Amino acid sequence: MAEQFSAEKNGDIDCERVKNSDNQSMLQNESNEHSETGCMKHGIWSHEVLRDRESDSNSNADRNKIMRKASFKLSWWCNGENGDQHKHDIVSFERGNITTAERSSKQISLKWESDPQTVLILTKPNSVSVRILCVQMVRWLRERKKLNVYVEPRVKVELLAESSNFSYVQTWKDDSEISHLHMKVDLVITLGGDGTVLWAASMFKGPVPPIVPFSLDSEHFKDCLDSVLRGPISITLRHRLLCRVVRDAAKNEYETEEPFLVLNEVTIDRGISSYLTNLECYCDNSFVTCVQGDGLILSTTSGSTAYSLAAGGSMVHPQFLEDIEAGSKIEKMFEMEMTRKIPYAVLNSGSTWLSHKVPGILFTPICPHSLSFRPLILPEHVTVRIMVPFNSRSPAWASFDGKDRKLLAAGDALLCSMAPWPVPTACQVDSTNDFLRSIHDGLHWNLRKTQSFDGPRDRDL
Repeated sequence: MAEQFSAEKNGDIDCERVKNSDNQSMLQNESNEHSETGCMKHGIWSHEVLRDRESDSNSNADRNKIMRKASFKLSWWCNGENGDQHKHDIVSFERGNITTAERSSKQISLKWESDPQTVLILTKPNSVSVRILCVQMVRWLRERKKLNVYVEPRVKVELLAESSNFSYVQTWKDDSEISHLHMKVDLVITLGGDGTVLWAASMFKGPVPPIVPFSLDSEHFKDCLDSVLRGPISITLRHRLLCRVVRDAAKNEYETEEPFLVLNEVTIDRGISSYLTNLECYCDNSFVTCVQGDGLILSTTSGSTAYSLAAGGSMVHPQFLEDIEAGSKIEKMFEMEMTRKIPYAVLNSGSTWLSHKVPGILFTPICPHSLSFRPLILPEHVTVRIMVPFNSRSPAWASFDGKDRKLLAAGDALLCSMAPWPVPTACQVDSTNDFLRSIHDGLHWNLRKTQSFDGPRDRDL
């Protein structure tokens, strides 16, 4: 009886093994289907069925033994259903193993889906060479390319003083019209330096049209603009910081003053006070540190070669990418608010992935009274809160891209997070080439006389 029971039991086990084997095959097929689709609603999961290939002469069942690897699921943590910290997964799962997803890591290119119709030209003031270049460019864009041209009111006055034939040039009358420029303008051209690009970005409080910067020595602008208007062109998406001041009397963090959009950096300093700045810093709800020194810089990657660099911060490549799968049809970069606004697509050259620039926030102290205070680079999804404590000896001052200074009294706070509207700027070659050329030519990075080759040498081994 015992032997019969044992045989029946083993038979049941063998049946169960067959059933489990079939179930495992079904799970494996489902796993392959999941791996093809990739990203699910709340994350990514994967299954792997491993076969034990060890031979065992005693039992055929042992040779065909099937082991199921534990399933798992990874997803970005999200602050509730509508949390703004949810991001697409950038980790791939191959047979249950966690590996970094393959990056498209190509240059971002902009391709016009229809011909541009309207161009805005912004110029550096009080420059004779810029004024001459502006006259030539406006005439060429209108006569050869048949484009509508917008300029600043100051520039229109200068053009009409040059010739009455520039009456076709358009401008605006007040700030309310400036807020609607992004619905009319397809392309922005800046004539000047980095300050002119900053001014162009500050004019747009929401979506920004593509910006084509020209330096003061731009002689062959016709060939360049021909290439830009024809497309596609390489661009860099430069993110901005969204900064809000919350006063001590505010009931909550949503009761703020008018926000500021910052392309380079926001600086909190001690102003004319002789006392050390005392600032309490938080990253989301976590305490970071207390700054005691001349101040603090919160910088974007674009501003990493500006004030932050002078204060000892790192230089960060502006094209710090996260790959977001978009399929064969690339998503539109910005939502078009008018049907006659020229649409365009942002593509990653050589792939079907939409590349979205996801930079970090540089956290750089200014002359800290500490030997161990080193700069940080924080992730882009966090909200940085800088507060002036009540025990501070003096107030602090905040400036946004070097202007619009705001007094921060005891109890006041400054909230900084990444803005959803990047500034797309055209590249001369590509983002990497432009970045390296700028730090070599502009900053003379690692410039040193080459060591002479005719000195003493190591003996041949």
